Amino acid sequence: MLPDVLVSYKPADIARIGGSANLIEEKDLEAFEFDDPSSVLLQAPGVYLRQEDGYGLRPNIGLRGASSDRSKKVTLMEDGVLFAPAPYSAPAAYYFPMMTRIASVEVFKGPSAIAYGPNTIGGAVNVITREIPRKLSGVLDLAGGSDLYTKAHGHIGASESWGGVLFEGVFLQSDGFKELDGGGDTGFTKAEFMLKGMLQTDPLGHVFQRLDLKLGYSMEDSNETYLGLTDEDYAANPDRRYAASALDRMQNDRKQAVLRYALVVGEDFDLTLTGYYQTFWRSWRKLNSFRGSGEESLYEILASPDSGERAVYYSILAGLEDSFTDAQTLLIGDNDRTFLNQGVQLQSRYTFKQGEATHDVKLGLRLHNDSIIRDHSEDPYLMEASVLVPEGGETIDTKQNKGETTALAAHLMYSVEAFDLTLSPGVRTEIMESSLEDTTEGVTVKSEDQILLLGLGAHYALTPELGFLAGVHQGFSPVSPGQPDEILPEQSVNYELGARYVVPKDGTMLELVGFFSDYSNLTGECSFSSGCGVDQQDRQFNAGEVHAMGLESVLAHRFSLGGELHLPGRLAYTYTETEFQSAFFSKNPQFDEVEKGDELPYVPQHQLSFQLGVDHPEWGVGVNGTYLSAMREEAGQGEDEVTTDDLFMIDAMAKYRPVKMAEVYVKAENVTQQRPVVSRHPFGARPGKPFLVMAGLKLKL
Repeated sequence: MLPDVLVSYKPADIARIGGSANLIEEKDLEAFEFDDPSSVLLQAPGVYLRQEDGYGLRPNIGLRGASSDRSKKVTLMEDGVLFAPAPYSAPAAYYFPMMTRIASVEVFKGPSAIAYGPNTIGGAVNVITREIPRKLSGVLDLAGGSDLYTKAHGHIGASESWGGVLFEGVFLQSDGFKELDGGGDTGFTKAEFMLKGMLQTDPLGHVFQRLDLKLGYSMEDSNETYLGLTDEDYAANPDRRYAASALDRMQNDRKQAVLRYALVVGEDFDLTLTGYYQTFWRSWRKLNSFRGSGEESLYEILASPDSGERAVYYSILAGLEDSFTDAQTLLIGDNDRTFLNQGVQLQSRYTFKQGEATHDVKLGLRLHNDSIIRDHSEDPYLMEASVLVPEGGETIDTKQNKGETTALAAHLMYSVEAFDLTLSPGVRTEIMESSLEDTTEGVTVKSEDQILLLGLGAHYALTPELGFLAGVHQGFSPVSPGQPDEILPEQSVNYELGARYVVPKDGTMLELVGFFSDYSNLTGECSFSSGCGVDQQDRQFNAGEVHAMGLESVLAHRFSLGGELHLPGRLAYTYTETEFQSAFFSKNPQFDEVEKGDELPYVPQHQLSFQLGVDHPEWGVGVNGTYLSAMREEAGQGEDEVTTDDLFMIDAMAKYRPVKMAEVYVKAENVTQQRPVVSRHPFGARPGKPFLVMAGLKLKL
């Protein structure tokens, strides 16, 4: 692989980074045939996942206390290119690459996050796609399981000294595990395709050049809903879905084109120039509210379904009563959004030696433009005999606008290593111009912002295997277009201190890192996923000073059991505490009335992930476990607040290779068959994944 062409690191590189970074390699992904991004990302300490649909269709990712809601505060990249639909104008990530086609995952925290904007608060996640193979090779993976879960995954490629090509496709579908009142499909269909081609000069030449083209397409059609259950109904059947969610449906498609030119001169200099163009369209039709419920949300109705008018609304949601009055009309919204994400970026690196010191200079420039066109509407429906029927009224337009941002970003990372000490200062600057055009009212709001961020990492190698790291950097998350002047960017100063012991040849890694994030201003944003109503959508608010602190640890080793038998094991643990430093009120249900000392919602105090297996060239078995302590549904303190349930799940895997080119496998997910409440926002209690059994056949060329 070309140096830095894909912003990729090897385990040996990770060991000397002056800041926190974690690499999840292809062998780790294949060990358990992961399709759910949540199961993968939880292997990295300091990464929080708020579950939603049980399949990981849209993972909610947070890093080191940063909000996990729709992964808004995390820089998300594929092969070093921003992949969120509109990372500046509308950072909610309703798209995430299918983990089935991902070859490795990098997680950057601490000072190393300075290189990856726009969000440097928590850090960055970079998923790496498959490389074009050196010789003709391919894989066909077919699997099926519970709830008609079906997987078809294949890739084939080849290369010569002058160039190569790779094609990959993934198809996943399921009838769903939830049981809709009155019957109906609650599953999904999802597919992604990728085509890579490259031309290159002589790889052994002193000057090497390469041109890469990547084309991608993805689609999703899922019968997903935000509507959950009352706690009583959840206890009776966590897989139940109310009749009022029968029409809920998410559809989206994404197109991608990335052109990259790379120049490598000897071992000291390399440069990559990348242009990218990505479009994303989504339409999520789902229940929003009752016409007459006023400011009472569906969340509040399901939280207290036995009192007054709420009891009637609940009965209508469950299909137990019909809609009789205008106030009991159900409003089903279609949030149609079209996104554009485009830009060009330059990365270069120059390495030189001066006496005992080795210097490494990295420069990055990016001119980026993204936009979102919102076309939101609502249609009135009545509940009649447990079936939703159109009221006959006109479609109501609820929001039509276009948000757009153009940003020029630059970063300079310098590293000097001498006498086992590595110092890595870095600087990042962003200049942003944004606008929000309200096409309904004919009003356009424009804004400008610029930021300068500094970071410093240090690493001291006591031995080739053992090192100590420390770092400090400024965190930043931009304001979305159209916000009032009083809304400030999210900013923090982040500190970390730790030690790392790495022996790559036998997979040994021991890491212990403490972190402290001092927010001068935390920001929140209203969305349907956080439980906000139609009139509050996309509005940001200042949440003031916050402290987030914790401890991250990783322990991994590959034991030799003699002969060709090995026992690989890995454990990642994160301890986190958060605390608001001031009181305020927000219309976002996850915050509401915040008091000084309250803890942030959806941040687990304890989080544990482990993998343990036995490997042999002809067979293998393994278990993957996850534990998350109960998380607050809303900001608060003490023990009288509403929380999710403790989550402890174990997956098991067995593989057998009868011949070199074939492998059969059996996988069981959630073998403990626990059904904890993983979230009550936006509208009621929802479950994680159920018990799932899957069997597959993998053929290799």
